[in-house]
Amino acid sequence: MMTNRRRLTHTKMEKTMCLRINGSRFGHHFAAIAAAGPLVGPILAAQFGYLPGLLWLLIGAVIGGAVHDIVVLFASMRKNGKSLSEVAKDELGPVAGFCTGLSMLFIITITMAGLSMVVLHALERNPWGTFAVGITIPIAMGVGIYYKKTGNLKLASTVGFLFLLAGVFIGPWVQTTALGDILTLETKTLAIALPVYAFFAAALPVWLLLAPRDYLSSFMKIGVFIALIAGVFIVNPAIPFPAFTEFVKGGGPVLAGPVWPFISITIACGAISGFHAFVGSGTTPKMLNKWSDMKPVAFGAMLVECLVGIMALIAATALQPADYFAINSTPEVFRTLGMNVVHLPELSREIGLDLEGRTGGAVTLAVGMTYIFTGMPFFSHLASYFFQFVIMFEAVFILTAIDAGTRVARYLIQDFFGEVYKPLKKTDWLPGSVFASALACLMWGYLLYSGDIGSIWALFGVSNQLMASVGLIIGATIVLKIADKRRYILTCLIPLAYLYVTVNYAGYWMVRYVYLNPEAAGYSVLNGALSIIMLLLGLVIIIAAVKKWAQMWRDPSLRMEASIPG
Repeated sequence: MMTNRRRLTHTKMEKTMCLRINGSRFGHHFAAIAAAGPLVGPILAAQFGYLPGLLWLLIGAVIGGAVHDIVVLFASMRKNGKSLSEVAKDELGPVAGFCTGLSMLFIITITMAGLSMVVLHALERNPWGTFAVGITIPIAMGVGIYYKKTGNLKLASTVGFLFLLAGVFIGPWVQTTALGDILTLETKTLAIALPVYAFFAAALPVWLLLAPRDYLSSFMKIGVFIALIAGVFIVNPAIPFPAFTEFVKGGGPVLAGPVWPFISITIACGAISGFHAFVGSGTTPKMLNKWSDMKPVAFGAMLVECLVGIMALIAATALQPADYFAINSTPEVFRTLGMNVVHLPELSREIGLDLEGRTGGAVTLAVGMTYIFTGMPFFSHLASYFFQFVIMFEAVFILTAIDAGTRVARYLIQDFFGEVYKPLKKTDWLPGSVFASALACLMWGYLLYSGDIGSIWALFGVSNQLMASVGLIIGATIVLKIADKRRYILTCLIPLAYLYVTVNYAGYWMVRYVYLNPEAAGYSVLNGALSIIMLLLGLVIIIAAVKKWAQMWRDPSLRMEASIPG
């Protein structure tokens, strides 16, 4: 009897440990994929009304994003955690592998510019927000140093989080001092400061800045996500936005193009995102011990991210349409729309900041959440603090992504140029690290300095969804190789067909009507060249894949692998 009890207790302990371990793996994967993308994309896409974004989030996440994430994770796990470019090289040949690697370099560079663009107008002429965000750097470094010396993670994280909150509450006092004048920065100044910061941050040891700030920000991420969901359900805000706006045919002040294909490239994270392939073929496959863990981690995290995207869409569409467009378009453009703001002057007074013309999505999310929460009596006098806290929440995540993304770009640059100059392949070689980091920051910094949110986010969307197409191509190849799973090939081919056509048409539209059109606001020969190169890389990859698929179909011996490798 005692033996049976002991066995039962041991079994319960094992189940509890498994739940905790799987929960941490899910948490890591979700925290890695759910950066600013599921918050910003739906907010920008609200230009078309609430229905297009809602439909794309629901359909895209289930049929596209969840499938993409699980097949990429499966493909990487079969290859012992190799990156997507290495998997492509093994499955489709060296040319496709090279094109995939080059595409990854493009997307990580453009992603840094796109995410940084979100921060610019949130911190522009906002000394309170700039102080609250800037203070996270010494706080994170202090946490990293203290933890490295003492190993006391609980105390370090508790004190660090309290200091983060203190940074928000000290902000009003900072605005009245000389420091407030120094921190009142213009957009172009911030566009230079961010890549300069990223260069030094990428050179610092991971334990000193990136890891502690990422750890501290995870508490903020979970807290704000829960608060946003709870606020929506408790307040149950009315949605004054129409299902479709007049801009579904194009010509909008936020996004220039029509609802299709732009809804599917504007909303990436939350529906389907090629950026997830970096995580799904990076750290996550190295953390999983069982094949059965793939479903809750990859599929489950994608569905939760979809929920976050829907909440962000609600926060944007809870605003009056005129207030939304006043925030997300320049004052000159807004005056041409013939709209009159409703609650924006009142919100500006409560928050203590001029909200008009702060494009990029970050301010809209903060205003939308503040507007929802001021429906609760005990929040009515905390509007300015809540707004700045959300701004800090978004900016900290974006800066952490910039730190990590610059490191990834540095490694990719060293890998590519290392084929020409061998010492560059040594990631611990200081001159090579400095050169690669500087080049990475220069590339995305130039895009940031010379672009605007409409053109840069579209460029990010095209490159990101092209990478998602590559992920689905790899997934389809893997499924086709498994003899008893070939009937599932359509789960990859259907979203691949839609996404590939969508991303190519979106790229063509932006090149023709914006990037290479001298009369367009987003005219940029560089962005046009980048778009054309990326589309050509995608074409090479899919041609290689189709040839491989035809070969596998003709030769049954290439399709006899077991479902689950040993």
